[in-house]
Amino acid sequence: MEDLRKAAKIGFASEFSFYLKAHNYHWNVVGSDFLEYHQLFGAVYEEVYASIDIFAEKIRSLGTFVPGSLSAFSMLSTVPDENSLPPKEAMVAELLQDNERMIEVLKLVYDLAEKYGEHGFSNFLAERMDAHRKHGWMLSASLQGQ
Repeated sequence: MEDLRKAAKIGFASEFSFYLKAHNYHWNVVGSDFLEYHQLFGAVYEEVYASIDIFAEKIRSLGTFVPGSLSAFSMLSTVPDENSLPPKEAMVAELLQDNERMIEVLKLVYDLAEKYGEHGFSNFLAERMDAHRKHGWMLSASLQGQ
């Protein structure tokens, strides 16, 4: 069960980091098609942010504490931090790559939750994977024709 708890913390830190990067891009995107990208990043970060509290509560129900500091997120996250402001197409490509990482880490946590019979948690994780697949579709479609 300890492996599930640790993996869940990694998944949570990654999800929070993904949210923060999408929100950063939402705030800082520029260009003639600013509004399109601003709305795309907004839709992504808002959906992900809405899952954060539920994710934390699922981890607490496993009998462990939730990471809650930037240093903990940085240590645990599979989503690399963004310290620059790339062009909008690079923002989309970066977020798409991070989205794939999210699906992978969520799948790992899902498999462990199933192993331990934590089906409520695995159901939540399946929904998160579905949400990230939709984000991936929208991000990928935004890169087509460029």
